Amino acid sequence: MKNNSIFPLFPIPYSLFPILKFICFSAILFISGCNIFPESQAEKTPEILPVESIQLPLPTPYFTEAKLIAVGDIMMHGMQIKSGYNSQTKSYSYQSFFTEVKDILSAGDWVIGNLETTLAGPESGYTGYPLFNAPATLADAIKWAGFNILTTANNHSLDRREKGVLKTLENLRDRDIYPVGTAASLAESQEILMVEKNEILMAFLAYTYGTNGIPIPEGKDYLVNLIDEQKILQDISRAKQKGADIVTVALHFGAEYQRLPNTRQKQLVENLVDGGADIILGSHPHVVQPYKFFKITEENGDTRQAVAIYSMGNFISNQTKKYTDLGVIFQVNIQKSFPEETIEISAVEALPTWVHRYRKNGKLNFRILPLEEVVTNKNDPLLKPRDYLLLEKYLTQMNNHINSFNKLEVGKVSKE
Repeated sequence: MKNNSIFPLFPIPYSLFPILKFICFSAILFISGCNIFPESQAEKTPEILPVESIQLPLPTPYFTEAKLIAVGDIMMHGMQIKSGYNSQTKSYSYQSFFTEVKDILSAGDWVIGNLETTLAGPESGYTGYPLFNAPATLADAIKWAGFNILTTANNHSLDRREKGVLKTLENLRDRDIYPVGTAASLAESQEILMVEKNEILMAFLAYTYGTNGIPIPEGKDYLVNLIDEQKILQDISRAKQKGADIVTVALHFGAEYQRLPNTRQKQLVENLVDGGADIILGSHPHVVQPYKFFKITEENGDTRQAVAIYSMGNFISNQTKKYTDLGVIFQVNIQKSFPEETIEISAVEALPTWVHRYRKNGKLNFRILPLEEVVTNKNDPLLKPRDYLLLEKYLTQMNNHINSFNKLEVGKVSKE
């Protein structure tokens, strides 16, 4: 009989054949290193998608807002200095100047005014016009009222010469108030004040037409910033390069007691706006001049908008000429949209103010009143019915005057 066994030399029972087949098959697989899975699955690698097909989540749009509040000249005439003197404590206090406007000012993020006096200390005496020097406690009151920035470049910057400039800077910085427009050194003068609020970075620059004929010490031009158009344009450009979203320029210029800007003011403002300035704050005339919107078309075709107020008038003083007791609280709302990082001047408002001079405790006192609020409420204990009639007239006149130039629709300012 023919032997059909795969091992012919060794007879194996038929019942063991399935087991032997399994052992042989497993051994062959082990020796050959074969994979029991199909080749298409064994050699399969993860699929790499082209870059353009990957969909990243878009950033969530959002915006932030911050408010600039600006006022004009903070002056200290002789009667104002005396009004804050306490003979019992032999000290000076000036918070009462700002009590009625504190809530308005404190609502700002950047709150700026023009300090038109030195704070040079008592050793050189406290005096008003023509050479101003006020007690440093004025800065305490200014800080208390909500201010965090003061322009110090004006025609009275050198009223106590170089020492007065340096001491004024020291007194402001001791109270965490940023000065802008004067400097203690060349290196300091080359710095640009940049203050960020709510992710919006604003640069501040300040310049004056002169110093009342008092010469800046030789070799120390850095002490006071004088108006030089090309220098200002360069500073604006540097501020933009440093990442400023908004550039605010304070200019101490114009003709005193003139309620409309002159040709030189208009031309300088236009040139600076064309050169990148976004907000221009004017002072020096001691009366309010109107504000104006500008629409600028950039070289790349983008448009942006700027706003300039030619003079904010006196915020506090003892001047009594017509209109010199009137000022303005100038408010500019800034909105920044993300992720585009575009800037929008979303609102502008000018609130007229009036310096109330009144006698109390045997001396003349001063305070700043917001006209609209006072006229609306008619509950001020220090005002008489005839006062309200006068203030209503002032409010109407001022609103018409301040807004008289134009009312362009506020638009977007592209970040450069």
